[in-house]
Amino acid sequence: MMLPVLGALLAGSGCGRRETAVAEGLRTRTLHLGNQNEPATVDPHIMDAATDMNVVVALFEGLTCYDEKTGEGVPGVASRWEVSADGLGYTFHLRPDAKWSNGDRVTAGDFAYSFQRILTPALGSTYAYMLWPIRNAEAFNTGKITRFDEVGVTAVDDATLQLTLARPTPYLPMLAAHSTWMPVHRATVEKFGRAEDRASAWTRPGNLVGNGAFVLSEWQPNARLTVTRNPHYWGAAQNQIERVVFYPIEKAEVEELNFRAGQLHVTFGLPASKITSYRSASDERLRIDPLLAIEYLNFNTTKPPLNDIRVRRALALAIDRAAIARNVYAGSRLPAGTIVPPNCGGYTGPAGLELDFAAARRLLNEAGFPAGKNFPAMALQVRNDESQSRMAEAIQAMWQRELGVSITIEPYEQKTWLQNQQTLSHTLGVLGWTADFPDAITFLDVFRTGNGNNWTGWGSPEYDRLLDAGAVTANAAARLKLLQQAESVLLAEAPAAPVNFRARSYLLHPTVKNWIPSPLGIHRYQLLRLAN
Repeated sequence: MMLPVLGALLAGSGCGRRETAVAEGLRTRTLHLGNQNEPATVDPHIMDAATDMNVVVALFEGLTCYDEKTGEGVPGVASRWEVSADGLGYTFHLRPDAKWSNGDRVTAGDFAYSFQRILTPALGSTYAYMLWPIRNAEAFNTGKITRFDEVGVTAVDDATLQLTLARPTPYLPMLAAHSTWMPVHRATVEKFGRAEDRASAWTRPGNLVGNGAFVLSEWQPNARLTVTRNPHYWGAAQNQIERVVFYPIEKAEVEELNFRAGQLHVTFGLPASKITSYRSASDERLRIDPLLAIEYLNFNTTKPPLNDIRVRRALALAIDRAAIARNVYAGSRLPAGTIVPPNCGGYTGPAGLELDFAAARRLLNEAGFPAGKNFPAMALQVRNDESQSRMAEAIQAMWQRELGVSITIEPYEQKTWLQNQQTLSHTLGVLGWTADFPDAITFLDVFRTGNGNNWTGWGSPEYDRLLDAGAVTANAAARLKLLQQAESVLLAEAPAAPVNFRARSYLLHPTVKNWIPSPLGIHRYQLLRLAN
């Protein structure tokens, strides 16, 4: 963890005050960013954390990119594309000047190889389902077929990639901006081992060859990760940022101190306890950006007593979400009664969960735990930060007071916190999900039976049926109705309990220009500049 504050504050004791990182950055065009956690990987095909995506988006680029303001798919490596009349055929035309960081041309064959890699079952990518709209991609990924030439991916020539879909997917240009659709450099990957090797050295500084606006130049674990401008990137001439330095500062209060000491241009977050003071001072550096994101309690439905729907519903109904939004997050987040956030691709959710302590007590009594009697001890796993811990403490107090249910709180660093829930080595956990693209399906697909990101142990044939029906329904209104019905099933069976719709509260230095609110939390650093 970076702790430069002391050195920065004491530097004035000699001949003069040392230049701060922010001042140096203005001179050298270096952007200093807080990124909360140490990246688990920069391999775009196996990453599953938003903080990893913040780095990966600098190193790689897909056929499309996210428009920060809208989340829509805009041209990336592909300068344009056509869609067939039946919506099942996409032809992408790649830029002739799209190159890898070693100078090689980026080709349609690179994308075909990369799609085969992420769909290969042995890689074990939890996000491989993002490519399942492609014909036979799911069958290949699940081992039902073994020949990739049966998958609807064709490199017509170096500059033309054709995709044949299993079903119309009007949001495919948004999907194609996700990290799972990003290409990897075959010669580099295979130089350091097998394509499906998750621990290969190809992602290390000096080894990694990417096609993004920046190149990985330094990675000091738990200290800093630096990316440097890629001169071979097709848009390099417009890139006014020379390097970006990411700092894995877990504690928001430490980040805030670093920001005030001139060591960061942008913090990842801000302690909720500081929001009021920055608001009161009308400090222009405070930013609160709404996200298409949910924070929820993740129940392990394979473990008693959470295998009982009555217990899950009781716990879900006994959360005062409005009080948490007000007292824990200083009003910077909205209470969430549904899984899908508002303003998500025209979707309107069902009636959400409401606070009902009386109903919760009745359900718990029916399940055999009157007033919490004989309820087993459970631990709630949280990421080791102020925000989740304070939220967990509030829920702990509510359940104890209203239900007689006692829980403990277990904080973990992000990697362990995620691994525990991914492997169902938890009973209760706090999780968050940020939209991969602005459509309700990105939230609902998470809880599909067998989805790589479904860490609840829950599955419902009726839920899956409704999602499948929505996937093949061409009428937009009818599709959204089916998704709404699916969410009703999800809320009724409660494998997860929504708590709040997340927002990003952070500090932004005024020298950072062109930084705009992003509902997906993604920023393309090559579009920024630093100026007084």
